[in-house]
Order: sequence, then structure tokens, then C-alpha cells
Amino acid sequence: MAKTSKIEVDKKSISIIEQNSEDYICLTDMVRGEEGEDHIRNWMRNRNTVEFIGLWETLHNPDFKPVEFDTFRKQAGLNSFNLTPRKWMRATNAIGIFSKSGRYGGTYAHKDIAFEFGSWISPMFKLLLIKEFQRLKEIETNQYNLEWNVKRILTKTNYHIHTDAVKNHIIPEKNYLKDKEWLIYAEE
Repeated sequence: MAKTSKIEVDKKSISIIEQNSEDYICLTDMVRGEEGEDHIRNWMRNRNTVEFIGLWETLHNPDFKPVEFDTFRKQAGLNSFNLTPRKWMRATNAIGIFSKSGRYGGTYAHKDIAFEFGSWISPMFKLLLIKEFQRLKEIETNQYNLEWNVKRILTKTNYHIHTDAVKNHIIPEKNYLKDKEWLIYAEE
């Protein structure tokens, strides 16, 4: 199951989903209240966008279909060209952008692609998005460090309890041989 987080950017609540250890940011949330899906389609019509997401896929997706990408790249920028996330996914076997339907649905993009979309909205929005995303990751990192530290302390305490119990209850007082003590600890 994917882990979901939310960040607040420019008075918009934006969902972030973690899949396959990668963060995907909801593009639909970024333009909610505006033209929404039309914004995403208009962004994907742009030649620079098609080249960027095609290059990203080439670098990160071994199953990417470059022949279909070339077809889109040649048509990008024409008035008759229309590209949707689903059409892009189906044709090129893309992993950087995907659409989900349902209650928590929308168009999600890998963080690299989402930041590019943010700069298309506005440079200020992109900067705010990056800062908020970094803040979220810092909070998550600190939380994991705290969990690790607590586990380390509990393990250390349990070790002392265990070794003291072996020393006090299992190692015999009589015939106590200091050089054989390690054997008794190892057996326990």
C-alpha cells in the first residue's frame, strides 16, 4: 500500500504518494480550483515538456518506448496536438506520470516532473513547492532517526537485563571459573 502525505503550498493541499520508494506529487491538486485537467493537458502539449518527460523516462525507465516518444516529440507544439497523461502512459509505457481514478484520484508525477510542472505554473509556486517538500522530508527523516534511537536504547537495555540475569541466575557460584564464563553466556 502506498504511503500518502500532504503538504500545503500557496493555500492548496497537495497529496504525495510514495510508490516503489519514490515520491509522486499530485498535479491535479496543484491546479485544483483552476482549469484542472486542462492545465495538465496544456502543459503536456508543450514541446519542452514532452522532451523533458521523455528524457526523464529514458533515464529512469528501462521499459520506455522511444519510438512512440519520437512520434509525440514531432507533433508537440502543433495546434492539433493533444496529449493526456493516460495517452502518454499507454503509448510509451511511462512510469513518471500516472492517473488514478476514484476518491483519492488525480494525476500524479514523479517529484522531478512535478517540480517542472510547478515551474510551468509559476516560478514562485515551484520554489514554494520545493521548500515545502524539503520540509516534509526533513520531518520524516527526523522521525525515523528518533525511532531508530529508541530501538537502539531498548536493545541496549535488554542486553544488560539479559546478561545480568545469566550472571545472577545461571552461572553457578560454586566452581566459578572465570575463563569458562564466556561459554555459559554463549550457550544462553
